[in-house]
Amino acid sequence: MQLRTFKDLKVWQKSYLLVLEIYKVSKVFPKEERFGLTSQIRRAAVSIPSNIAEGYARSSLKQYINFLFIAYASGAELETQLMLAKDLDYFTENKFEDIIGKYYEVERMLMALIRSLEKKT
Repeated sequence: MQLRTFKDLKVWQKSYLLVLEIYKVSKVFPKEERFGLTSQIRRAAVSIPSNIAEGYARSSLKQYINFLFIAYASGAELETQLMLAKDLDYFTENKFEDIIGKYYEVERMLMALIRSLEKKT
Protein backbone atom coordinates (compact mmCIF):
# COMPACT_ATOMS: atom_id res chain seq x y z
CA MET A 1 0.00 0.00 0.00
CA GLN A 2 1.31 3.41 -0.98
CA LEU A 3 1.40 5.93 1.86
CA ARG A 4 -0.16 9.18 0.70
CA THR A 5 -0.43 10.95 4.03
CA PHE A 6 0.60 10.50 7.66
CA LYS A 7 -2.97 9.32 8.31
CA ASP A 8 -2.14 6.16 6.35
CA LEU A 9 0.47 5.17 8.96
CA LYS A 10 -0.86 2.48 11.30
CA VAL A 11 1.21 3.88 14.18
CA TRP A 12 -0.40 7.29 13.69
CA GLN A 13 -3.88 5.72 13.58
CA LYS A 14 -3.32 3.73 16.78
CA SER A 15 -1.75 6.68 18.60
CA TYR A 16 -4.69 8.88 17.56
CA LEU A 17 -7.12 6.34 19.02
CA LEU A 18 -5.01 6.28 22.18
CA VAL A 19 -5.44 10.06 22.50
CA LEU A 20 -9.21 9.69 22.26
CA GLU A 21 -9.10 7.05 24.99
CA ILE A 22 -6.93 9.28 27.22
CA TYR A 23 -9.40 12.14 26.83
CA LYS A 24 -12.28 9.86 27.82
CA VAL A 25 -10.64 8.44 30.94
CA SER A 26 -9.22 11.77 32.08
CA LYS A 27 -12.70 13.36 32.04
CA VAL A 28 -13.35 11.74 35.41
CA PHE A 29 -10.13 12.92 37.07
CA PRO A 30 -10.76 15.18 40.07
CA LYS A 31 -11.53 18.81 39.27
CA GLU A 32 -8.41 19.96 41.12
CA GLU A 33 -6.33 18.08 38.51
CA ARG A 34 -7.75 20.12 35.61
CA PHE A 35 -4.57 22.20 35.31
CA GLY A 36 -2.33 19.47 36.65
CA LEU A 37 -2.31 15.82 35.70
CA THR A 38 -5.33 16.03 33.38
CA SER A 39 -3.65 18.70 31.28
CA GLN A 40 -0.24 16.97 31.36
CA ILE A 41 -1.52 13.52 30.42
CA ARG A 42 -3.55 14.93 27.54
CA ARG A 43 -0.65 16.98 26.20
CA ALA A 44 1.71 13.99 26.34
CA ALA A 45 -0.82 11.80 24.54
CA VAL A 46 -1.56 14.42 21.85
CA SER A 47 2.16 14.90 21.29
CA ILE A 48 2.58 11.34 20.00
CA PRO A 49 0.43 11.45 16.82
CA SER A 50 1.22 15.16 16.38
CA ASN A 51 4.96 14.52 16.18
CA ILE A 52 4.46 11.52 13.92
CA ALA A 53 2.47 13.76 11.58
CA GLU A 54 4.93 16.65 11.73
CA GLY A 55 7.90 14.38 11.12
CA TYR A 56 6.17 12.79 8.15
CA ALA A 57 5.71 16.24 6.63
CA ARG A 58 9.37 17.20 7.04
CA SER A 59 11.66 17.39 4.06
CA SER A 60 14.37 15.01 5.21
CA LEU A 61 14.51 11.49 6.58
CA LYS A 62 16.78 12.68 9.41
CA GLN A 63 14.16 15.22 10.53
CA TYR A 64 11.42 12.60 10.26
CA ILE A 65 13.34 10.21 12.51
CA ASN A 66 14.01 13.03 14.99
CA PHE A 67 10.28 13.76 15.28
CA LEU A 68 9.57 10.04 15.74
CA PHE A 69 12.01 10.05 18.66
CA ILE A 70 10.16 13.05 20.12
CA ALA A 71 6.91 11.09 19.80
CA TYR A 72 8.60 8.13 21.49
CA ALA A 73 9.79 10.35 24.36
CA SER A 74 6.27 11.76 24.77
CA GLY A 75 5.12 8.18 25.13
CA ALA A 76 7.53 7.64 28.02
CA GLU A 77 6.10 10.76 29.64
CA LEU A 78 2.58 9.44 29.07
CA GLU A 79 3.47 6.07 30.59
CA THR A 80 4.72 7.79 33.74
CA GLN A 81 1.56 9.87 34.00
CA LEU A 82 -0.66 6.84 33.47
CA MET A 83 1.14 5.03 36.29
CA LEU A 84 0.66 8.05 38.54
CA ALA A 85 -3.06 8.30 37.70
CA LYS A 86 -3.50 4.61 38.48
CA ASP A 87 -1.63 4.90 41.78
CA LEU A 88 -3.81 7.89 42.70
CA ASP A 89 -6.87 5.69 41.98
CA TYR A 90 -8.11 7.93 39.16
CA PHE A 91 -9.00 4.78 37.23
CA THR A 92 -9.17 1.05 37.86
CA GLU A 93 -6.39 -1.48 37.41
CA ASN A 94 -8.34 -3.01 34.49
CA LYS A 95 -8.66 0.35 32.73
CA PHE A 96 -4.95 1.00 33.34
CA GLU A 97 -4.01 -2.38 31.85
CA ASP A 98 -6.18 -1.69 28.81
CA ILE A 99 -4.70 1.76 28.16
CA ILE A 100 -1.10 0.83 28.92
CA GLY A 101 -1.43 -2.14 26.56
CA LYS A 102 -2.54 0.20 23.79
CA TYR A 103 0.35 2.52 24.60
CA TYR A 104 2.88 -0.36 24.52
CA GLU A 105 1.60 -1.34 21.09
CA VAL A 106 2.17 2.22 19.84
CA GLU A 107 5.61 2.26 21.48
CA ARG A 108 6.64 -0.96 19.72
CA MET A 109 5.33 0.28 16.38
CA LEU A 110 7.16 3.58 16.75
CA MET A 111 10.46 1.88 17.52
CA ALA A 112 10.01 -0.50 14.58
CA LEU A 113 9.36 2.44 12.27
CA ILE A 114 12.41 4.30 13.62
CA ARG A 115 14.65 1.25 13.12
CA SER A 116 13.29 0.72 9.63
CA LEU A 117 13.94 4.34 8.64
CA GLU A 118 17.39 4.38 10.27
CA LYS A 119 18.41 1.51 7.98
CA LYS A 120 17.70 3.81 5.02
CA THR A 121 20.09 6.51 6.24
